[in-house]
Amino acid sequence: MSVKEVVLDALRKNSGSFLSGEELSDRLDVSRAAVWKSINTLREEGYIIEAVRNRGYMMQEDTGQITPDSLRSILPPQLRNNDLHVYDCLDSTNLEARRRLLDNSSSPSHGDVIIARQQTAGRGRLGRSFFSPSHGLYMSIIVKPDFSMEKSTLVTLAAAAAVAEAVADVCGLNPEIKWVNDIYCEGRKVCGILTEATTDFESGQIDSLIIGIGLNTSPADFPKEISGTAGRLETEFSQSHLAAHIIEGTLNNVAELSREAVPSFMEAYRKRSMVIGKTITVYKGVYRKDPSREINGIPARAMSIDDSGGLEVMYTDGTREVLTSGEISVRLQQGE
Repeated sequence: MSVKEVVLDALRKNSGSFLSGEELSDRLDVSRAAVWKSINTLREEGYIIEAVRNRGYMMQEDTGQITPDSLRSILPPQLRNNDLHVYDCLDSTNLEARRRLLDNSSSPSHGDVIIARQQTAGRGRLGRSFFSPSHGLYMSIIVKPDFSMEKSTLVTLAAAAAVAEAVADVCGLNPEIKWVNDIYCEGRKVCGILTEATTDFESGQIDSLIIGIGLNTSPADFPKEISGTAGRLETEFSQSHLAAHIIEGTLNNVAELSREAVPSFMEAYRKRSMVIGKTITVYKGVYRKDPSREINGIPARAMSIDDSGGLEVMYTDGTREVLTSGEISVRLQQGE
């Protein structure tokens, strides 16, 4: 074990009590400078460690703060060796994942994860920005597809189903999924998902998929333009447990794409759908960021979600159409 890991283990075993730097140095047979350096590194990773003169160091009990070690302690054995990168702030976890994929020295693998507590340039679908204040949960999961690219559209649904189940299990809430990539709780959006692809330059084939997941957990005020629809997870929970459950569930769901003709997560996705049976407005083509200047939408009834993730709708004239995620955006009509 490294000095940092040994110091962390000692602080955990004495959680709630102070250990002096001298005691840590003697007990671990390392210099006090090494102890101090390890404490600073642990703080940078997100551990909350209190330091008091003449008393020493104390780690707060069960902070729930995400760190690589806290995630590995929760993840199943087969995922503990995945690279887990945790940052206080990034421009975007998806952009960081893309940079790592393009950097030959990084060589990210299937299941590697990038997590940030804040994003300065978070992105959503259709060119929108994604509000990402501090103390949030923003992550990107790298997927190396071993399934037919015809199923790549189901990757976002796989992640949405995993997020919804994790929020239900860890937070005790009853989340719903707005087709295709948003998670709602009590009528407000608490999570958005953005899946992007990187291609091999020579073959032109998809080399990797990046699943970006942004969860609103911060009590920060929302910008005016989204204050009417955005919400956050209001309950007390451990972010480490929530993140670990999302990572495990997403990778398990994605693995089904190479094994099952119809993945089982589709049933969970449909059960949590907030649009099936509802009247919606379908927006095709350019979807403007300013609601007051949007193109005209088309009213329709959401009938079902097919095995390919398409949304079957029926328009007011009785005609039906299966919509795909790449071409439209839908909105529930008020009162539905």
